[in-house]
Amino acid sequence: MKIDLNADLGEGCASDQALLQLVSSANIACGFHAGDAQTMLQSVRWAQAYGVAMGAHPAFPDRDNFGRSPMKLPPETVYAQMIYQIGALKSLAESEGARLVHVKPHGMLYNQAATDPVLSDAIARAIRAVDSQLIVVGLANSESIRAAAHYGLRTREEVFADRGYQSSGALVPRSEPGALIEDEHLAISQTLTMVQQGKVKSISGEWIVVNAQTVCLHGDGAHALQFAQRLRDAFADQQIRVTSN
Repeated sequence: MKIDLNADLGEGCASDQALLQLVSSANIACGFHAGDAQTMLQSVRWAQAYGVAMGAHPAFPDRDNFGRSPMKLPPETVYAQMIYQIGALKSLAESEGARLVHVKPHGMLYNQAATDPVLSDAIARAIRAVDSQLIVVGLANSESIRAAAHYGLRTREEVFADRGYQSSGALVPRSEPGALIEDEHLAISQTLTMVQQGKVKSISGEWIVVNAQTVCLHGDGAHALQFAQRLRDAFADQQIRVTSN
């Protein structure tokens, strides 16, 4: 059994370089919610040095609230913003002899696209316009995955190690109780259940079917590195290989 383990990069966290040695994929912020040209280039170089698959992490234009503000933008605006962000990172990667592998929207853009077919359509169209070989990373069983498949794009369905789930399969909003799982033993147990059994228990107690192809590891917590290592150890104990391929 194998699993991809991804983390967000270039968002101003001091542990980026160390975290890259524990994950198989990195989502690099493209300037709209965090990061800039220099951090993007540095992230590309680090990912390349550690053999980590690199992807774009585009967002709503919302640096003040780290890409977590709800927005209702015209589809063509989103389309243009996606091409702008993905294209910038793709150029930086290629300037270093590297290749962009995937795209994973960030924050509120990710969450809204998971349930909004119009928004997910604009994102998928933009990704196809930049490079039809890019893999679309989205919430398991979401509109994001369906839109990407509609345009013939490869997909990677994502689950979250340390987030609570609603009975609909959506993540519990960060503003609500149960959004974050702070007990690392519970988080690891939830992750192994999702990867090995393809299901997760919602905060209301119902079991939800999920297709766990990649696990998101948040790198901005106080104990992110320790948790990342313990998650890697748990995968190793269960003979689950961590790889982006």
